[in-house]
Amino acid sequence: MRAFVIGNVALDETVTVRGLPAIGASVHGQAGQTDLGGKGANQAIILGRAGLPCRFCAAVGEDSRADDIRSRLAAEPLEADLIRVAGVASDFSIILRTPSGDNAIITTNAAASGLTPEAASAALAGAVPGDLLVLQGNLSADTTVAALRQARARGMQTALNPSPLRHFFRDIWPLVDIAFLNETEAAALGGTRALLAAGVPQVVLTLGAKGARLVTTEQDFLVPAQPCKVVDTAGAGDCFMATALASAGLRDAPLDPRALRHAAAAAAITVSRPGTGSAFPTRAELAEILLQP
Repeated sequence: MRAFVIGNVALDETVTVRGLPAIGASVHGQAGQTDLGGKGANQAIILGRAGLPCRFCAAVGEDSRADDIRSRLAAEPLEADLIRVAGVASDFSIILRTPSGDNAIITTNAAASGLTPEAASAALAGAVPGDLLVLQGNLSADTTVAALRQARARGMQTALNPSPLRHFFRDIWPLVDIAFLNETEAAALGGTRALLAAGVPQVVLTLGAKGARLVTTEQDFLVPAQPCKVVDTAGAGDCFMATALASAGLRDAPLDPRALRHAAAAAAITVSRPGTGSAFPTRAELAEILLQP
């Protein structure tokens, strides 16, 4: 299997605060590191580090951030196709992190929104039946639909993380094979059973410290989380999704409880470290995780 990730890429700026500010409040914070982020990039990095051949397509602006993003991605084991969009800034995120590890994230998406349906379709050139398309919620409706339809035409498997939530998701579920989402997203979308009824064959519901569930029309597995000290939860969901997909893909197997156990182990490493991309498991750590039964 080869993975094709089409999504966003951003530079993350982290600020540690005692508590998330209320509207109108001013609070002091401690500046953290600048890190590579964006849900699409996060997932592509983990897929690549896990050993699954991965091509990542994203849009960037014409600025110094784009150059920084390109150089950071060049150090990862993936093929990056960065498309420059004129007249917009490359996307960035401001992450407010509390000492307990909770966070709130503000992300710009002008560059991601500028990725055209034509570019998304072209990114799947060379894909064959059995390959994997991975999407998130940062692209426009037209671009998301174009990618999913192109994937269907090529016989690919499709996985979607519906984050951030978008109104058009209700129209695309029949084109999605696996949905990964958290409790808040599931509640907003009507729950796991609603997604199954809408045509999604498999739904993975992440539950934080309570673990994760793999739900189909025929079964419902609960896989516990791995105990760890939580430092920073940014990127944990992306790490979980990508590790689960890589585990199944590398074994040429359907998504299963073993894949979710591997994902839980990788996510535990991520939340125990500060940062986004820099907190992800290394290639060596993922290789060890993927050997676990």
